[in-house]
Amino acid sequence: QVQVVESGGGLVQPGGSLRLSCAASGSVFSLYSVGWYRQVPGKEREWIARSSWSGDSTTYADSVKGRFTISRDGTRNTVYLQMNSLKPEDTAVYYCSTIAIGGSTSWGRGTQVTVSS
Repeated sequence: QVQVVESGGGLVQPGGSLRLSCAASGSVFSLYSVGWYRQVPGKEREWIARSSWSGDSTTYADSVKGRFTISRDGTRNTVYLQMNSLKPEDTAVYYCSTIAIGGSTSWGRGTQVTVSS
């Protein structure tokens, strides 16, 4: 079993930056990949980025490509989402999700990001 906790959200002005963290604990040795998603009230959850747990393979949705970057601190079992050039439309609750070998998934409770002047 893997537990996931997101942190780092907050209020930022348009054009600003935030770094979200996704801390995994438990059976992290079984992890295969980690993804970031976001959701706005009334809309479906949107996938925005994914990385292999080793960090050697990353993919991004077109909506964030070139602005967001996934990185991993293997010593802390933590994955980061660096978000630059933030736009008001990036406002959402951001979630981290891990996938283990075998297919089981774990979700955090999310962290709110608000981009507003």
